[in-house]
Amino acid sequence: METVNIRTVTKDDIPQLFELMNQYIVDFYKCPHPSEDSLKKLINHLLENPYEGIQFVAEKETNQLVGFATLYFTFNTLEVKRMAILYDLFVTPNIRGQKIGERLFNTCLSYVRENDYSHMIWETAHDNEVAQKLYDKMGAKKQVWLNYEIK
Repeated sequence: METVNIRTVTKDDIPQLFELMNQYIVDFYKCPHPSEDSLKKLINHLLENPYEGIQFVAEKETNQLVGFATLYFTFNTLEVKRMAILYDLFVTPNIRGQKIGERLFNTCLSYVRENDYSHMIWETAHDNEVAQKLYDKMGAKKQVWLNYEIK
């Protein structure tokens, strides 16, 4: 089995990360293709504004990216600290089952703890049982708060 390294995104990752994010958006979540310009602007924005968010990638020894995670940052008034939102956690289907998702999750959690954030939150679809099993395994607890959305 090839070694996989988890690290923060760099400018050199943009072409491969762009492709991974498209897989995640279009193939996994069945959302419309974002424009190349808008998706690359998002990746660059996070690289240039690490106070707003950070991305981590899973990279094989062959320099191939096989997963990514995105944290966005906001504030928690109740604890008077910053908090993190784990918005994306994706591993390519052909490499799942090798604990890459766990390692990406743990990297995000370590980042949150090392930087004294109040906590990390995330959501997943009700029918995404694979993700729910991972989060349960990682020690997360389902919360009583309800999520609402309006467009």
